[in-house]
Amino acid sequence: MAKTNVVGWFDIYVNNMERAVSFYEAVLNLKLEKINDPTGETQMMIFASNMESYGASGALVKSKHAQPGAGGTLVYFSVDDCAVEESRVAAAGGKVVRSKFSIGEYGWVTLCQDTEGNLFGFSSMK
Repeated sequence: MAKTNVVGWFDIYVNNMERAVSFYEAVLNLKLEKINDPTGETQMMIFASNMESYGASGALVKSKHAQPGAGGTLVYFSVDDCAVEESRVAAAGGKVVRSKFSIGEYGWVTLCQDTEGNLFGFSSMK
């Protein structure tokens, strides 16, 4: 049995940090916080996290080493009801790619695109 979850952290790459922060704060109704990169090579804004809770945390990252875009890793944000966050996506400058749909006994999922071209999802049990 694993001692920790297989995913320990995620980075969502961005080109325009201010625009991306504004988007995710509006859609998820939360505040991101600046986190320092010890290498000094990237700008990072972290999603609120509790390392004692289930799930992984991560950050928006602007880096010369990676670019945003669809077709790579897909991050799902755990929410109470996908429809709530989905309803905020377009107004925040994003796009709903696939509206809330059932994944059977595992709940519901919405697929969206952020202001940087990244594909991401919401996951809920209702």
